[in-house]
Amino acid sequence: MQRLFKREPIYYGWYIALALAITETVSFGVIFYAFSVFITPMEAELGWSRAEISGAFSLMWLITGIFAFPVGYWLDKHGPRLLMTLGSIGATVMVLLWSRATTLPEFVVVMALLGFCSAAVLYEPAFTVIAAWFVNKRGRAMAVLTFIAGFASTIFVPLADALLVAHGWRGAIFILGVLLGIITIPLHALVLRRRPRDLGLEPDGEARAAAQDDGETIKLGAVFRSRFFWILTIAFALSTLCIAAVRVHFVPLLISMDIHPSRAAVASGAIGVMQVVGRVIFAAVEWRFSSKTMAIGVFVLLAVALATLLHGSSPLLIVLFIALYGMAVGCNTLIRPLIVADTYGAAFYGRIGSTMVFFLTLAGTAAPFAAGIIYDLFNSYDPMLMMVTGFSLVSILLIALLPKSS
Repeated sequence: MQRLFKREPIYYGWYIALALAITETVSFGVIFYAFSVFITPMEAELGWSRAEISGAFSLMWLITGIFAFPVGYWLDKHGPRLLMTLGSIGATVMVLLWSRATTLPEFVVVMALLGFCSAAVLYEPAFTVIAAWFVNKRGRAMAVLTFIAGFASTIFVPLADALLVAHGWRGAIFILGVLLGIITIPLHALVLRRRPRDLGLEPDGEARAAAQDDGETIKLGAVFRSRFFWILTIAFALSTLCIAAVRVHFVPLLISMDIHPSRAAVASGAIGVMQVVGRVIFAAVEWRFSSKTMAIGVFVLLAVALATLLHGSSPLLIVLFIALYGMAVGCNTLIRPLIVADTYGAAFYGRIGSTMVFFLTLAGTAAPFAAGIIYDLFNSYDPMLMMVTGFSLVSILLIALLPKSS
């Protein structure tokens, strides 16, 4: 009777996926989302301009993208355990130093160093690990990771605000830094492993993954010379540009449509909720379709969402935009690593994915700045909306016309 009800042991990859889901939630919450809470109090106490404070943050994000490739190279060669543990230690130290910054140069240096650390602990390293441990259930594993991490803003923005009220901005950042360290460092150090075969396992239990893991079927140089890779990169860079341009300017965009600022803030927060909804739907259907078909579907969703904002500012259209755009953004986070992993396997995922991320980071960093310039020129967001809608249509065409050979 005991044998009849004996359960199979849980595949270790799921423990890794859960650990990464927790560490990504905390890392994104502290490093990325909480930052906006501290801009105003830092500005008031230190006398720095908003452009100087946000510029340091943009520098951090740019460095994170630039150093994606060396991080990817390390992950392919040596695995995630040491790198992500050291990244967590470094990120913790930098956040603690941030809480003690008194001059602008100090703050800029801290943010720059935090960018190095972020490259080792945020989504791209986590996706590299998932690609190595899963094959058939790769989409679901990535969905679990990003579903939980999708609540980072929901948890950490209110938490950061509550800590700010109780302890001031310096005390709040210090507490968040301690929280970052005590959660992420032990999980990265104790749970992460390089690859399934180190535990006598195969990725996802599928024999066919062994051939992918060996990396014998592709040549890295040939990948970077292929039309497939660059068309794919341009398509996702365009979608990233569209997403970043609208996301950063969404609240002022709604205000320009005569929507009350408080309602605009609520609408912006609702996008995060719809990102999670999109990932749940993605996880439920991705196994039915190829990753290319899923990418086309996500880009179509984004294009339709952007087009709705060109047809007015009625409550119905705004709600429709939030639903479609939020789901598109949530799915976009998943489909890129999935299509890269499905196309190239796990052996070179770190280097291939990180090379793509470099160009996506450039697009995501430049887009909000360009959108601001366009608004200043035309005193309207309509030209920007027309441009990003057009770019989204181009991204659909590029994915649809991807050559069969990678």
